[in-house]
Amino acid sequence: MTAKVVTFGEIMLRLSPPGFERLFQSPVLSATFGGGEANVAASLAHFGLDSHYVTRLPLQAIGDAAIRALRAEGVQTDYIVRGGSRVGIYFAEAGASQRGSTVIYDRAASAVSEMDPAAVDWRTVLEGAGWFHVTGITPALGRNAAEATRAAIGAARDAGARVSVDLNYRKKLWSERDAQATMRPLMSQVDVVIANEEDIQSVLGVEVPDTDVTSGRLNLDGYRQAAQHVTREFGPGRVAITLRESISASDNGWSAVLWDSKAGVLHHSQRYDVRLVDRIGGGDSFAAGLIFGLVEGRAPEAALRFAVAASALKQTIPGDFNRVSVAEVEALAAGDASGRVRR
Repeated sequence: MTAKVVTFGEIMLRLSPPGFERLFQSPVLSATFGGGEANVAASLAHFGLDSHYVTRLPLQAIGDAAIRALRAEGVQTDYIVRGGSRVGIYFAEAGASQRGSTVIYDRAASAVSEMDPAAVDWRTVLEGAGWFHVTGITPALGRNAAEATRAAIGAARDAGARVSVDLNYRKKLWSERDAQATMRPLMSQVDVVIANEEDIQSVLGVEVPDTDVTSGRLNLDGYRQAAQHVTREFGPGRVAITLRESISASDNGWSAVLWDSKAGVLHHSQRYDVRLVDRIGGGDSFAAGLIFGLVEGRAPEAALRFAVAASALKQTIPGDFNRVSVAEVEALAAGDASGRVRR
C-alpha cells in the first residue's frame, strides 16, 4: 500500500522575469506556483507516494489555477479549504555570478494567513497518514496560521504519524524572537528537524561553532554539537542540516549531514558542485527526499544520500517544483553525475 503523507502551508503565485533579467527589465513576467510545503508535496507525488496538500485558497480563477498546478504534479487536493480574497504572490529575480537572487513578497492578508484554525478537520485529514510535514514559514504568516500549525502537529502525533519540520527562517516575515517563541515549544512533538545553520541559530537559538558557509569553511564537529544540542534540549531524534557553500550565485557546493541520536551517529552525505539554474525549492526537495527515504524504510545514511541527490537535481530545474523520478535520483546518488545525454 502506498504511504500517505500530508503537508500544510501556503502556495503562492510566483512571478519571474525571463532568464536572468532584472525585474521589469522587459515587460514580461512568467507565472508559476510554489511554496515550501507545496514543493515538498509535489516531490513526494513524483516519487510515487500518496501525497496530500492542505492550504486555503480563494474561490476564484487564481485559486483554481493553483489547484490545477498541484494536481498536474500528482498532488491530492481534496482537503484544500476554499475561502479568503487573495493568493499570496512573490516576485523572484534569478541572480548570476556575483549578483545574488532576490525575492519580494506580496502576501499580506492571503487566504491561508486569515484561515480559521478550526477550518481543517485534522483528524480526518491525517487518518491513515504515515508522515506530516510543515515549515517555519507557515506559522510566520500570523496568529491563525500558527494556531493551525500547532493543531496539525498535535493531530499528527495523535494519529501516529511521524512529523518533520523544516525551520525555514524568513526574516521578512518575523523576528528571531517571535520565531523562537513560536517554534521552540513545538519541537517536543517533532521527529525530524530540517534546517541550515542560519535556521538553527535564528529559530532555535543554537549556535553552529566555527562554520562560515560563505567562505566554504564547514566544521562537521560544529554541526554535530549543534544537532546534539537540538536533540538534547528540544527532543527531536533526528536533525538534518543542509550545507550550502555559496561560491557565487551561479555555483554552489551542496551536501548535508543527518544526526541520528538513537545511534549516536552523524552521517555526512556526498557533495556536489552545482551550477545553479534555480535554487528556489532546493531545501524543499531535500526535505522531500529525506522524507521519502525514511518512509520507505531506508537506512538513515541511504535516505540522506537520496535527499542530497534529489535536491542537487532540483537546482538544475526552473520553477519551484522538483520534477524528477526515483530512478533519476538513484542514478545520481549511485555516482552517475556526468550529465551525458541519454539516448
